[in-house]
Amino acid sequence: MPDFVDEAALHVKAGDGGHGCASVHREKFKAFGGPDGGNGGKGGDIVLEVDRNTATLLEYQRRPHRKARNGTPGQGANRHGANGEKLVLSVPDGTVVRGSDGDVVADLVGHGTQLVLAKGGTGGLGNAALASPKRKAPGFALKGEPGEQFDVRLELKTIADVGLIGFPSGGKSSLVAALSAARPKIADYPFTTLIPNLGVVETDASQYVVADVPGLIPGASSGRGLGLNFLRHVERCSTLVHVLDCATYEPGRDPVSDMDAIEEELAAYGEQTGIDLTDRPRIVVLNKVDVPDAQELADIVTPMLHERGLRVIRVSAATHTGLRELSYAMAEHVEAARAAAPEPEPSRTVLRPPRMGETPFEVVPLGDNTFRIRGDKPARWVRQTDFTNDEAVGYLSDRLNRLGIEEALAEAGAADGAEVYIGDEDDSVVFDWDPSATPGQSPAGPRGSDPRLG
Repeated sequence: MPDFVDEAALHVKAGDGGHGCASVHREKFKAFGGPDGGNGGKGGDIVLEVDRNTATLLEYQRRPHRKARNGTPGQGANRHGANGEKLVLSVPDGTVVRGSDGDVVADLVGHGTQLVLAKGGTGGLGNAALASPKRKAPGFALKGEPGEQFDVRLELKTIADVGLIGFPSGGKSSLVAALSAARPKIADYPFTTLIPNLGVVETDASQYVVADVPGLIPGASSGRGLGLNFLRHVERCSTLVHVLDCATYEPGRDPVSDMDAIEEELAAYGEQTGIDLTDRPRIVVLNKVDVPDAQELADIVTPMLHERGLRVIRVSAATHTGLRELSYAMAEHVEAARAAAPEPEPSRTVLRPPRMGETPFEVVPLGDNTFRIRGDKPARWVRQTDFTNDEAVGYLSDRLNRLGIEEALAEAGAADGAEVYIGDEDDSVVFDWDPSATPGQSPAGPRGSDPRLG
């Protein structure tokens, strides 16, 4: 089997942020050196990048799990941790990224196009960065945040201007070889072509890419044969060319019925995916006319195809009959499609700040004096907190109070001893709410302690 893979599952995990350092500067004859703990480094991102030298997703089928490097922890003497190196994954041009729900996350087209698939976690602040007039020598530091992790599916849709479609052994691969410098495998048995073959065709004033799509048969849209796996490679083609075998000896087949069967499969595929392939311009190629019987059959079916308003070209890949006319006909359609395509908009980043007065969290009553706090900030602050350090827990309490959570709990009817969950159902931290505790006070006890938590 050829090493061509156009689908792959990918499980990515960005690097975790390094923890901050809690350190106090020590120097002879200097009693109060002050905090000097450095910040942790940022975790590495995972980036998908289109590379013209990558033609298959085989690498991700072999190694579906990818992880970026973590940031390193901060150290004393104000030494910050190193950032984790980002992990760049090369994908072929035309790769579609789908989330676990099947929705399209990105359509990567064009060499060098990048997508940050998973962001690395932010490094935790060291105690030097947490020092303030009220808290001159913090005895704690913030933990680094975990990196994002996702399960995605990669699908490759071939980048081609013209798609050659038809039954197996119809001569599509031979046409690609005769029109371009491509040399696909050619044989006289069905399903010789197991992967899409691409060839570059040049005319006097145009250059375009032709794709030989593996042979379709009736029922391809429902999974029969190879058609279902490769119909997606037709989606990007602006022009479709029916390659009809005029020299077949299979009973019950003729060029017109072959074309009708393929059109039915294209329509069925469009109904399944919502991508209409029936509106693409068509060219009909009557192939193998160097065979005497094929020439006679072409004479019979040509008027029938003309009645449908189709352009018909007789060709022979063996003798190169009609290839020049075919190449110019395809070029006309390609140039027309390119001229009608909208101008690409310049890439820009749109920043949308939150609305003024918008609440960054919500209090959800769960019943029986139990509440859940939802919001990005509270959840993030909880992840940064070292719960083995009482001073760090007190600092978290002060941050939540400044955010307005204490008031919101009181307004929601919380009483003394209420259970308060922060975070989602599958990743929560529970607190016992004590409204009598005085927030915002600098701890008077030893470093790393907080008298309010006694």
